[in-house]
Order: sequence, then structure tokens, then C-alpha cells
Amino acid sequence: MKRIGIAASKISKGNTVVYNLCVVLIACSFSLFIFIVAGATIALALTLIGYIGTEVMGRDFQRNWRFVMAVCMAALTVVVVLFNVFAVLINIRWTRKF
Repeated sequence: MKRIGIAASKISKGNTVVYNLCVVLIACSFSLFIFIVAGATIALALTLIGYIGTEVMGRDFQRNWRFVMAVCMAALTVVVVLFNVFAVLINIRWTRKF
């Protein structure tokens, strides 16, 4: 998470508004990448489990996979959102003008 701040500071070169914008954009793009990779992995794993389960059990094993997939994606969404919020909160800069 600290690397987000390092990359944003190199891009912004001292401008606080640009730094905060870069932190949010980098964190969101990384979270989107992680969501896509992890979501594809979960979908592939559930597909393999469904096919192997159907072959082993010999009957319809794929009845409730939509619900399982929805629960897995919802849990993944919560984890990615929490990661994104923590990354932004750690790296954002607040300027104080008194």
C-alpha cells in the first residue's frame, strides 16, 4: 500500500491535489485488476468443481452454482473495497491551512 503513495508522489511532483487524485486512480485501477484476476480464478475453480462433481456423482451437481458464484463475488467485492479504502486512507494527504 505504501508503494501507491511512492508512485503518486513521483507523478505529482509536490502538487497535493494531483497526488490525491493519483492515489485514488492507482488504488482503483489496482483493485479493479485484482478483482478481475481473482474473479476469473473463482469462476474457473467453480466451473472445474462443477464438472468434476458431475462426473464423480453421476447426476446433476450444478443446480445451485449461481448462488455460490454470487456469494463468492460478493465476498470478493467486500475484500477489494476494504483494501481500496485502506489504501486510499493510508496514502491521502491532508493540507492544513490556518
